[in-house]
Amino acid sequence: MSIPNIIIVDYGVGNLHSVKRAFEHFKVSARVSSDISAIKSADAIILPGVGSFESGMRGLEQCSLIDPIKKISESKKPILGICLGAQLLLNKGLEFGEHKGLGIISGDVVKFPKFKDNEKVPHVGWNKIYPPNINLWNNTILKNIKNNSKVYFVHSFVLQPKRKDDILALSEYGGYEFCSAVKKGNIIGCQFHPEKSGKIGLDIIKSFIEFI
Repeated sequence: MSIPNIIIVDYGVGNLHSVKRAFEHFKVSARVSSDISAIKSADAIILPGVGSFESGMRGLEQCSLIDPIKKISESKKPILGICLGAQLLLNKGLEFGEHKGLGIISGDVVKFPKFKDNEKVPHVGWNKIYPPNINLWNNTILKNIKNNSKVYFVHSFVLQPKRKDDILALSEYGGYEFCSAVKKGNIIGCQFHPEKSGKIGLDIIKSFIEFI
C-alpha cells in the first residue's frame, strides 16, 4: 500500500505545524504548502486555520487557491477543513460584515447567540460531540468515536448548513445546539480541533487517512 501524499494548505492563518505533527504520528507524508501544483497533485488536502473568516478568504485569494480547492472538491479526493478551514467551506461568513466563502457546502457561518446564563464567547475548551441520527457516523471519519466523546473547541462563530443531511455532528453550549462537523461526499469540516483533542482526535485523523 502506497503512502498517501497529504498537503496541509498554507494560506497564512496559522495552526499548521500542530496539524502536521498529528498526521505524521501515523507515518504519512504530510507537507505544508501553498504551491498550487503540489496541492493539485495531492491525494488529500487539509484546510486548517484560526482567525477571522475574512482573513481566511483573503489568504486563499492572495495565494490563488480558491479555484484549485473548488476543483479538488469536485473530485473524489478527500478534503478536511479544521476550525476556520471548516467554516470557509460554506457559502458565506458573517464575521465583521458579510464575506463570501468557498461555497462547497451550502450554508452560512453565524455568531453564537447571546446566552441567558452568561456563557462566554469564544467557546473554548472540551465539549461533547454527538450524531444527529443514530448510526450516522458509520463509514465516516467518526466511525470509531463514541457518542458524546469530548473534543477541543476554540471559536466564536458556528457552522449553519442549509441541508440537514450535511450535518455530521452536533454539540451544545450554553443551551444552544450547534453543528460541530459537516460532511458532503468527500468533503469534511470539523469545527473542533482534532489535532488538539488527544487520543480521540488522533482516532479521527487515522480514520481520515484510511479514506484516502
